[in-house]
Amino acid sequence: MAVRAGLIARWRARLPVGPRTPVVTLHEGDTPLVPAPRLARRAGLGPEAVWLKLEGLNPTGSFKDRGMTVAVSKALEAGARGVLCASTGNTAASAAAYAARAGLRCVVLLPDGAVALGKLAQALAHGAEAVMVRGNFDDALRLARGAATGTWALVNSVNPHRIEGQKTAAFEVVEALGRAPDYHFLPVGNAGNITAYWRGYREAGKGRPRMMGWQAAGAAPIVRGRPIPDPETAATAIRIGNPASWKEALAARDESGGLIGAVGDAAIFAAYALLAREEGVFCEPSSAASAAGLLAFARRGGFKKAPKGVRVVLTLTGNGLKDPKSAETLPSRVRRCAADPAAFRRLLGSR
Repeated sequence: MAVRAGLIARWRARLPVGPRTPVVTLHEGDTPLVPAPRLARRAGLGPEAVWLKLEGLNPTGSFKDRGMTVAVSKALEAGARGVLCASTGNTAASAAAYAARAGLRCVVLLPDGAVALGKLAQALAHGAEAVMVRGNFDDALRLARGAATGTWALVNSVNPHRIEGQKTAAFEVVEALGRAPDYHFLPVGNAGNITAYWRGYREAGKGRPRMMGWQAAGAAPIVRGRPIPDPETAATAIRIGNPASWKEALAARDESGGLIGAVGDAAIFAAYALLAREEGVFCEPSSAASAAGLLAFARRGGFKKAPKGVRVVLTLTGNGLKDPKSAETLPSRVRRCAADPAAFRRLLGSR
């Protein structure tokens, strides 16, 4: 039986781990890269041009597991007895799972009333102690950073071990395509992921894509060039007003010749529906910012000078089941029927 080994086992030589590092893993990584021909057609590209990196198929349903396996392993190696994080949901779920695996206490700080149900349920199920902060994510992160002393390890993306683990997604993309893509689109919240992918592509040494990061219009501090005290977007995972990896995200943009843009919630949710209804991929709304950004870039003529055989990768950061309430916004048809064969046949024949 083939079993994926987990990131540390697979990429040990490229990660900051040694022979004495106690590996904490849920066999994360090796997520699929699947073509998106209908999305490609809408962007005016060929049927094999656009590929989706399905990070929602990591163990806790998001890309956060890539960094968490390294961060928690290193925390255990350093003698930590507990882990702390601020989160809009996915980091909390991942930290709680890996802390449980490691036998560590886990405290997660969450903006009160601003976390999707699926993510909160995960963190609590894994035994995390949740602290609901009367404020936004940036307030929660400030509290977490201030308390991360002694035997408490902070496992947000400001922890360099998180970025090291997350960069392995770029290694997998290069391995699957045989080279780096020409463009890589992804959501930008705290900006750790765009930072990590860019590091991974530089280390992989098989080409460098243009890094195309997308924020929600109501939570777009990098686009606006200033922190936003009260960010607003229904894409809760990227509702962040002062990204911790801001400078690194700008470096990724500038060094790659890419861009960081903004898309409105209507465009994000239209892309969310498109991915689900036309590509069969159910992602959380914030993930769909990458697809909304792709379509916005295409409408502006961004691909007019794209090379023949262009390859475009979109990272879909989290599984749609993380945020089940958002699925209720999609048009749907639910009908009821008596437990009677004739009634069901009539229903099938009706419109």
